[in-house]
Amino acid sequence: MSSLKVLLSAYSCRPGKGSEPGVGWHVVREVAKYHQVWLLTRANNVEAITNACSANPIPNLQVIACSLPAWLEKLNHQQRAVQLHYYLWQIAAYQQAKPLHREIGFDLIHHVTYVKYWSPSFLSLLPVPFLWGPVGGGESTPQSFHSSFSWRGRTYEFARNVARMLAAADPFVRITARRSVLARATTEETAQKLRQLGAKRVEVQSQLGISTAEIAQLGELTGNLSPNVRFVSAGRLLHWKGFHLGLQAFAEADLPADAEYWIVGDGPQRQALQNLAQSLGIARQVKFLGALSREDTWQHVAGSWALVHPSLHESGGLVCLEAMAVACPVICLDWGGPAILVSRGAGFKVVVEHPYQVVTDLAHAMTHLATHPEQVTLMGRLGRNHVQTAFAWEIKGGAIASLYQTLATNHQKFDLLSMPGGVRD
Repeated sequence: MSSLKVLLSAYSCRPGKGSEPGVGWHVVREVAKYHQVWLLTRANNVEAITNACSANPIPNLQVIACSLPAWLEKLNHQQRAVQLHYYLWQIAAYQQAKPLHREIGFDLIHHVTYVKYWSPSFLSLLPVPFLWGPVGGGESTPQSFHSSFSWRGRTYEFARNVARMLAAADPFVRITARRSVLARATTEETAQKLRQLGAKRVEVQSQLGISTAEIAQLGELTGNLSPNVRFVSAGRLLHWKGFHLGLQAFAEADLPADAEYWIVGDGPQRQALQNLAQSLGIARQVKFLGALSREDTWQHVAGSWALVHPSLHESGGLVCLEAMAVACPVICLDWGGPAILVSRGAGFKVVVEHPYQVVTDLAHAMTHLATHPEQVTLMGRLGRNHVQTAFAWEIKGGAIASLYQTLATNHQKFDLLSMPGGVRD
C-alpha cells in the first residue's frame, strides 16, 4: 500500500473520549499508520491532541486548527447554537483547505465528524476524491411511539424532522452527496436518505469501534456476573432513548422478586422515569445511579445479565459495543445503529411495530435470560468475539486505509479515461 496525502475533516476529535470525539480521534490515529494525514479540526481540540501525540508520537500526522471569528465562536457557548456553528465551521474549513490543497495536492479528502448527513461538507467542492462518512441521522422514531412522549419530546421529534426536510432542500447538502466518490451510512435508513440526495455509491458501515487496548481492559471485567438477576441501561435520559419502554418491560417480565434494574445516566427525563417506576410498582427494584465515568459504567454493565437498550432513533450505540466487549448480552430494538452492531446470538433484537408489542417482546427477552442463565454466558461470549473480530479500531483502521487507496486509484483511472486520447484497458 503506497502512502497517500489525505485531508481529514473532524470537527469533533479528542483523545480519551467516547462518541463523536472518540470516532474522530481513532480514525485519525489509525489511518496515520498508513498514510500522510492532515487533520483539520476545531481549535479547542488541538491541545488535547498535542498532549496525546507528545506521549505517543504520530509521525505522519499534522494538525491544523480551524476557528471561526471570536464573535461567531460564541454561538457554540454551552452548545446553544452548535448546529449553526458547525455549518459555519464547514465554510471556514473549506476556505482554509483550498490554499492548502494548492500547496500540498491531496490525494483524498475524508469527512469524519460530525457523523450526520443533513449538513454539508464544503470540502467536497475541492477537485479531490471525497469520502463522506459514515454519516447518520436518517433514523426516525415510528409515528406510533410519539404518543408515549411528553409534549417536549413530541416537539423535539417535529423539529428534528423539519431540520432534515430543510437539509434535503439545501443545495450544498445535495452537492456533498453527489460529489462524494463514496457515501457511507451508519444505517440503511440513512443510506436511503443519501441515495435520495443523489449519492451515486452508498454503503452501510458503522462508524464505531473499540481499540484493542480497551477491549483487553473490558475483558478483565468479564466473569463478575451478579448472582441476582439484574438488567442495566446506560445513556443520557432522553425521551428517544426508550428507557420508559425498558421500565415497562421490566414490570411486565416474569422475574424473581429480588431482580433489579439499574439505570446509569442523567438527563431531562430522570424525574419522569422515576415517577413511571413508582406508578409501575417497581421503584424498590429500580436504581437510578446518575452519570458515571465510562470505567464505572463498564463495571456495572459487566455484572449485569443484559444491557437493555431500546433506543428509538440512534445512528450508533457505543454502549452496545462496550456491553458485548464485557460479555454482556444486549437487548435492543431491531432498528437503527444498535441493530447493525449487535451480532446474531449476542442478544435479542426486537422488531419495532408499536409500543405495546415492543414492551411485550422486551419483557419476553428479560424473562428468557432470567430463566436460562446459561444463555447469558453463551451470548456474552459470542458478543465479545464479534467485537474483537469486527470492531477493533486497529482492524477498522487498516480497512479504511485500504479503502483510501482503492478510491484514489479508481479516481485516477477515471480521470485518465476522461481525457481525450486517455489510457484505456
